[in-house]
Amino acid sequence: MADTVTFNAESRARVGKGAARAERRNGRVPAVIYGANKDPEAISIDPAQLRAARMQPGFFATLFEVEVEGNSQQVLCRDLQLHPVTDRPMHADFLRVTERTQINVEIPVSFENEEESPGLRQGGVLNVVRHVVEVICRAGSIPNEITVDLAGLEIGDSVHISNVSLPDGVKPTIDRDFTIATIAAPTVAPVEDEEGDEDAEGAEDAAAEDGGDDDGDEESGD
Repeated sequence: MADTVTFNAESRARVGKGAARAERRNGRVPAVIYGANKDPEAISIDPAQLRAARMQPGFFATLFEVEVEGNSQQVLCRDLQLHPVTDRPMHADFLRVTERTQINVEIPVSFENEEESPGLRQGGVLNVVRHVVEVICRAGSIPNEITVDLAGLEIGDSVHISNVSLPDGVKPTIDRDFTIATIAAPTVAPVEDEEGDEDAEGAEDAAAEDGGDDDGDEESGD
């Protein structure tokens, strides 16, 4: 699990579209914290902090700490609205959680030991079926990634979720042994077709040259 990122937030007294626009004009990102059987809380965040966190992998699976006027809350970002042109954060929704809250999150998949896969060394292609896997786990135990070991895999082999070692307390939300990746056979362009095309082009060029000579003889004959 990654280190918790802290947002230094400010409380907002007003809500609504007009208040949100005013926050953005003042250089802040309006946001709301909800859940845990408590009233929603309107806040604003430093856009630089939010942009930096968003650039890191697994943003929506990262546990954040939001500090508002000395009070700290653990949250997960459940929605982030971006400007359609500038991609600037416009509004964020945060869900309150505790270390033991059970949540559904999507975890990115990474691959290791590609050089130890005989199939890949023979020219096979890694076909990734799932770049992320949705799991259920405690908020305090969200894994950074799901690692797939490719060592020993041959062309035609598949990696299923049952082949992956998940941390304790982390379970996939799909109740079947789904495929994460396969080692596909290499695709090679047919060399014969390329040579055939070159021969055909050469024949056409020769025919064009012969035709030019014939035209010249006929003209001289006149």
